[in-house]
Amino acid sequence: MPGTVSCIDGNTFVVSDGSGDIEASSAAPVGLFSADSRYLSRWVLTIDGERMTALSVDDSQYFEVAFFLVPGGRMDYVQADVSAIRRRRIGADMVETVTVFNYGESNLDLTVRLEVAADFADIFEIKFASDAKAGERYAHVTPDELRLGYRRATFQREVVLTASEPATFTPEHLDFPIRLDAGASWTVEVRAEMRAPRPDGVDLRAGLRALRPDASTLPDSVRAWVAAAPTLDTDSPVLRQVYQRSLVDLAALRFAPLSLGGATVPAAGLPWFMTLFGRDSLLTCLQALPFTPSLAPPTLRILASLQGARTDDVLEEDPGRILHELRYGESAAFEEQPHSPYYGTVDATPLFLVLLDEYERWSGDADLVRELEQEARAALDWLDHHADLTGAGYVSYERRNRSTGLDNQCWKDSWDSISYADGRLPGFPRSTCETQGYAYDAKIRAARLARAFWNDPALAERLENEAAALYERFNRDFWLADRGYYALALDHDGTPVDSLSSNIGHLLWSGIVPPERAGRVAELLMSPALFAGWGVRTLAEGQARYNPLGYHNGTVWPFDNSFIAWGLRRYGLTDEAGRIAEGIIQAADFFEGRLPEAFGGFDRRTTRYPVRYPTAGSPQAWSSGASLLLLRTMLGMEPHEDHLATTPALPPAFERITLLDIPGRWGKLDAFARRRPDPTSP
Repeated sequence: MPGTVSCIDGNTFVVSDGSGDIEASSAAPVGLFSADSRYLSRWVLTIDGERMTALSVDDSQYFEVAFFLVPGGRMDYVQADVSAIRRRRIGADMVETVTVFNYGESNLDLTVRLEVAADFADIFEIKFASDAKAGERYAHVTPDELRLGYRRATFQREVVLTASEPATFTPEHLDFPIRLDAGASWTVEVRAEMRAPRPDGVDLRAGLRALRPDASTLPDSVRAWVAAAPTLDTDSPVLRQVYQRSLVDLAALRFAPLSLGGATVPAAGLPWFMTLFGRDSLLTCLQALPFTPSLAPPTLRILASLQGARTDDVLEEDPGRILHELRYGESAAFEEQPHSPYYGTVDATPLFLVLLDEYERWSGDADLVRELEQEARAALDWLDHHADLTGAGYVSYERRNRSTGLDNQCWKDSWDSISYADGRLPGFPRSTCETQGYAYDAKIRAARLARAFWNDPALAERLENEAAALYERFNRDFWLADRGYYALALDHDGTPVDSLSSNIGHLLWSGIVPPERAGRVAELLMSPALFAGWGVRTLAEGQARYNPLGYHNGTVWPFDNSFIAWGLRRYGLTDEAGRIAEGIIQAADFFEGRLPEAFGGFDRRTTRYPVRYPTAGSPQAWSSGASLLLLRTMLGMEPHEDHLATTPALPPAFERITLLDIPGRWGKLDAFARRRPDPTSP
């Protein structure tokens, strides 16, 4: 978010202004958060009643930030005898160290104050600008601490503030009266310990504190995470920066879901999606497999443990269905939002099968495939018995939770993302094209697992026959012969929804497109209507709902483009794949190496720089993973014994890319690509 500074450790994070202060409103995602609750909504530093202004900010490490401050707001002339540094570190809790300096010639008596408040807003209250609380807030003050809390029936949250130096605690502030000699400094450490007590008194966050008892362990954790990834050597400084930033951001987004053990999985993204998402987590793991394969097993295991087991219309749960979203806030606890967990997605279930197979191909981890056999079979049963709502043989969706469920349950899940070319919205159930590709891919891959690991050749043969039938049916019903492209979706009555969109690119990586049509798909993806120069737009220019700043109706999504490029590479369309990789990575240079959730779909010739999408999440897990999948695509890395394709998809902007020590089932491998010489050059 422009103008803010963040510290992140998984789904615990703090967002402040540029001086480190927090002044939250009911509609702004600013404050100290954990597990979907805001624990601090006010955190303002003053010295003798004066607010502080930052001269500089060091936020080079995601888990720590330092603000270099002077009193007052004038920046045209600074000659401050008093200055301060506030260092903030996030881990299981937030620790802030304030150091005050006196560079004057006189001794000073000062009052250092931290103004505090805790509204305990649920993340959805903030997102939807609602400040109606049904419970009660309370404050307990002792000589040694301030405890702010919120209670509603059995739901309770608390933040406990303590200090390393003597303080006067009140419900609204912490005061430190200090005597500061000339040339001296004074330091205090203030800790904000966040708690989520159960009715029996057990703190749900105690497990997180046990996993990381001291935030000082974070630097070592990050170094180990980055060191375990392959080493990149390239002539492109932009690619080096993006690669490093992606690895660090993925490290930042790892978190351990409450009450699900100590395994860490990627949270989807700051600020709204700092939790487990089925689709996002699975696709992020797919993107990162050759680089950080350790993300995949805990993600698969946790999603398997939460797999649907019953029919529930509020949660949209079915037996075998993989969840969409898991939340821990107040609105989920009281089912005001159906996220405890919520299952309203049609693509997470086939993607679960896709990742399970792809992970084994890279790692050789047959034990995990055997361990999750029953969950994989349940996912296949969901595809066969619950996903086809129209009887036409396609995975389709229609929300059963009419009050708070999602209208669209594909990856483009905003309300108006699926439309006809003339702007009309189709009816329900809807069957989007890319979901059929995922289902096809899932059955092909599950057939391999059944034959190789589950000792069930009959299941393998059945799945292959079903995949072949889906292939034929899909290419008959979704292909618009008069337009020369695949429909975005089928309406409830089987009518093709004729918008031209980026979804057709996902059909390539799933393999459901006949080879003779792949070139036409690539031609459209790279046409001026869809390709903005930086990447492929979500919706083509010329469609009625096209808007270069429409969330799913014209923006460019890095994750979307990474899978499109991977699909183009699968069909041997290396030049097109390379152009997408080049555009997305060059766009990252304008975002300081961190690809956002999305950016504007304006033509590159119009703006010469990518335009920020105003509410894009950043960091975002599958945007961080995008550069990794693009790197894999440019090198042509695939999980087979030759490992590296003979024809890399390396665009002109990159002369050399080398990856060293790639983890895989065949031991440490290296991948190298150099751009082919131009045959027309002398």
